[in-house]
Amino acid sequence: MACEEVFLQKLRDRGLRLTPQREMILSVMHDVEGLATADEIYVQVQGLTSAVDISTVYRTLDLLQELDIVACVDPGDGQHLYELLGVHGPHIHLVCQSCGKVMGIEIAEAQPLAQRLRAEHGFVADLDHLSVPGLCQACAERTAEPL
Repeated sequence: MACEEVFLQKLRDRGLRLTPQREMILSVMHDVEGLATADEIYVQVQGLTSAVDISTVYRTLDLLQELDIVACVDPGDGQHLYELLGVHGPHIHLVCQSCGKVMGIEIAEAQPLAQRLRAEHGFVADLDHLSVPGLCQACAERTAEPL
């Protein structure tokens, strides 16, 4: 099922409709390569029509997140980055605190941690929305102290 069909069905399930604004913002998300800020998405929407304001973009992005169609990543710089989940679905984001690079990894890689948290603490982790701050390989190698 295509992303648009999934979105439409999830909207219907909640008693909502597919407005032209929602459809346009989803369309722009398909054109974005990787991650984009709400402002970057807004600029692209403005290239299509001036009838959509920034608050509509934010509300639609929030709705797309609630419906698990878009993921939001907080790289720690105060701006949120949005990514269309598409066919690969939810994944974990590794966020470099030095260069800002964001990498996606499969949720399965963190399953042992989630299982341990549940077994030892009774805590059920939501790995679908996990971002892990740290250093990418290149930044870690640059900051490594020589022996």
